[in-house]
Amino acid sequence: MTKKKSTVERRLIIIKELDLKGKVDVRKLSNMFQVSEVTIRNDLAQLEKKNILIRARGGALKIDSVGMDYHISEKDKINIKAKQLIGSKAASFVNEDDTIMIDSGTTAIELVRNLDEKIQLTVITNALNIANQLYKKDNIQVIIPGGFLRNKSFSLIGTPAEKSLRNYYCDKLFLGVDGLDIDYGLSTPNIEEANINTTMVEMSNQIIVLADSSKIGKRSLAFICPISKINILITDSGISNEQKMSLENIGIKIVIV
Repeated sequence: MTKKKSTVERRLIIIKELDLKGKVDVRKLSNMFQVSEVTIRNDLAQLEKKNILIRARGGALKIDSVGMDYHISEKDKINIKAKQLIGSKAASFVNEDDTIMIDSGTTAIELVRNLDEKIQLTVITNALNIANQLYKKDNIQVIIPGGFLRNKSFSLIGTPAEKSLRNYYCDKLFLGVDGLDIDYGLSTPNIEEANINTTMVEMSNQIIVLADSSKIGKRSLAFICPISKINILITDSGISNEQKMSLENIGIKIVIV
């Protein structure tokens, strides 16, 4: 930048960065605005007092209401690079003749886009956007449970969907979440979405969670399952060493992209 921003302008831009990415980095902001890291830390401290963010090591995380429920088109813009890397890595865990469940998260779309077109699969999903990505693939059999369409996530929810899912048991569940807290467990803003995710967990042999690092340590409104249910967490390099060790100590394999 050739022209330095005023304090108000700078803080508004920081808020926009938080809205877009879910987190900000002190060093990157310092370079962006051509001001000292001390100045940026002061900005973050003032925004924290207004409950806009929570400061973390080297930066800050956006504070969302536990019930904040974004439309899928909005969620798709947040941390997109990390989601692409996580989805690509997740695809490598899918093997020939697997039966897998995939939920309606935006990271799951990146998994689907990276599936090997040479291997035979059965995919069970309650997400219409996922099914739309798969219906032309001759190597994949798609099973969609009945239910009520939830417009925000393009997913089928409710008792009919849950009952339908109980007819199937799968090798692996690929689950995206809004919150992953070592004490509280996995969570999401919508209660009915959480219920169907719980059913998916119960009907799966292996639970693979796809979550960018901004979701770790966060709690959302509706509980899905205890953290101990997870077998593998695929996340990005923003996970702290402390978070990684805590999760590994309870038997979760951490894969960092």
